[in-house]
Amino acid sequence: MEKRKRHVVITGGLGTIGRALAQAFAAEGHRVTILDRPEAAPLPGMGWLGLNLNDLAATEAKAKAFAEDDRVDVLINNAALIINKPHEDFSLVEYEDQIRVNSSAAFALVRAFTPGMKAQGWGRIINLTSITLNGQWDGYVPYVASKGALLGLTKGLARELGRYGITVNAIAPGAVVSEAEDRVFADRLEEYNAMVLDRQCLKIRLQAEDVAALALFVSSDRARMITGQNLAIDGGW
Repeated sequence: MEKRKRHVVITGGLGTIGRALAQAFAAEGHRVTILDRPEAAPLPGMGWLGLNLNDLAATEAKAKAFAEDDRVDVLINNAALIINKPHEDFSLVEYEDQIRVNSSAAFALVRAFTPGMKAQGWGRIINLTSITLNGQWDGYVPYVASKGALLGLTKGLARELGRYGITVNAIAPGAVVSEAEDRVFADRLEEYNAMVLDRQCLKIRLQAEDVAALALFVSSDRARMITGQNLAIDGGW
């Protein structure tokens, strides 16, 4: 992204990682549009696209209309629902909600935004997967399933879109210090923190800004030959 400034759309841009992504790209001079829940408050200085990602048809239709007026260069699929409990305690609706928001919505947005990327012969798609794909986490079955689907989407799209100059990669963050972490592990945060540091090679906690720095690189022209990858950033898990 060194040659010119780009238009970057970030889903789930109001969460800890999403805000860090938005601020990092904006700091580099790129134009950022946040895509998040319609009822949420936009970030100052950022563009805004309010969508309910659970409604796939509406998401695709509204995103297509948006792209007709304003071409998107970089799409970062970061939005995710995450709930921690045993698999038998999840309802089918809860399972399907996580699959739609965490994975299927990314497909709908790709369908909406890639025509513009193809037309200019350049584009970047980054999908946020997860360390939980390593199979070492209990209580996240729908979440892990959704991130596995997102990784499969990454691999398939990389093959189909590469001929148009579009790279498609996944970034798999480890245990990021975040509001979601505080919520999910509120009753055992100290124990959780100790577990994370014990598992990591690096004995410092991963920050959202670390993930954003990797996203900046993957979106740049320096990463032009990187596609179809799931790039871990986890402190050496």
